[in-house]
Amino acid sequence: MSANPAPTAETEADRPSGSGFRIPSVPFWAQIVAGLVLGVLLGWLARSQDVGWLVTTLDRVGGIFVQLLKLAVAPLVFFAILVSITNLRKVNNAARLATRTLLWFMITSLIAVAIGLAIGLITNPGTGANLDLSKAQEPEHAGSWLDFLTGIIPTDIITPFTELNVLQIVFMAAVAGIAALQLGEKAKPILAISESVLELLQKALWWVIRLAPLGTVGLIGYAIATYGWDLIGKYATFTADVYIGCALVMFGVYPLLLATVAKVSPLQFFKGAWPAIQLAFVSRSSVGTMPVTQRVTERLGVPKEYASFAVPFGATTKMDGCAAIYPALAAIFIAQIFDVQLGIGDYLLIAFVSVIGSAATAGLTGATVMLTLTLSTLGLPLEGVGLLLAIDPILDMMRTATNVAGQALVPVIVSAREKILDHDAYNSASASPVDEAEVEDARPAGVPVAA
Repeated sequence: MSANPAPTAETEADRPSGSGFRIPSVPFWAQIVAGLVLGVLLGWLARSQDVGWLVTTLDRVGGIFVQLLKLAVAPLVFFAILVSITNLRKVNNAARLATRTLLWFMITSLIAVAIGLAIGLITNPGTGANLDLSKAQEPEHAGSWLDFLTGIIPTDIITPFTELNVLQIVFMAAVAGIAALQLGEKAKPILAISESVLELLQKALWWVIRLAPLGTVGLIGYAIATYGWDLIGKYATFTADVYIGCALVMFGVYPLLLATVAKVSPLQFFKGAWPAIQLAFVSRSSVGTMPVTQRVTERLGVPKEYASFAVPFGATTKMDGCAAIYPALAAIFIAQIFDVQLGIGDYLLIAFVSVIGSAATAGLTGATVMLTLTLSTLGLPLEGVGLLLAIDPILDMMRTATNVAGQALVPVIVSAREKILDHDAYNSASASPVDEAEVEDARPAGVPVAA
């Protein structure tokens, strides 16, 4: 972060005379914490005093924030993936970097799902939950392997954007990006427009990100007002399992990989990545956090040309929280609730679904698609999804924070292994919030990225 310029004579003269008082600016992290606290208080007040208008207000505030995030998702994903693929032309050994990125995505997902399965088998989260199964309802839309395989290719170019089918949007963006690479010079005008549109979308999304403290008040407040602590208590073991599993991955596995594979300081990683992890926790959207995640990844010394590919790609496919830990635990929980026995083959199938099917997870709030895909593959009752939706907002915060931490982790590991990581930048990365100027800023194109 650059230092503030010294005050000039003009700025001194412009200040009101007779008063040296200035309202201090509140750090963004403090605004988020304040939003969390206020949301809990307002939610408790609305529930304990049965204040209907307050519940409605909290719902509207949180809903508007999520809707604003969703509004930017479809075009942001398309242009981010398109531009990121074309940026690989500036990178030596681009195919090798892309392959290793995918490999580490799969490795970390396997570790995460193994931890989720282990915790579920040790704690038996579905035992003693005493839930009313008559209230379980099958979701309106259930994921399946047939839907996953046939749903990759859209029937037209409009529907994926209107129905927010992220997988199809990623497919179209990848095709367009590869075609642009093949066209070479002829595609330059299109690429220039795409880069400008991406910058415009990132600027607009930044305005939404600044509303995160207000969105936090609404989302947390409504969850508490609607479900209350009593309901969360019935899911106490399952909720604790999700948080413990995510914490083990984020603060156990990730630091171990950083220290042994990348050979860099884990503490420094979390210091640099903290603004993105924090925003992910409250926004519950990997895609919504993507511009901040990319910037903190660059802060950590990952070359911009590579980060602009790895982070957008990870934001739509790299989901250690939503697509690995959570479906593993949820499958065990639902199997125990409905008294269905799972065998070793089922657990191996969960791991396979988590690694391969994570591309179906949209990077938005919630992980219903991935969960229904897992349950339908195992033959478990889809009505179990309805039981978990009640506490999903509470679970989704930790899941998304884990997702985003992993999305920043893999580019750091690959860059370190390929010897393109800027260690000076990594060691000097700060935990200061990413501001609007940083999101718009681009590292000079001449940054060496050759292995």
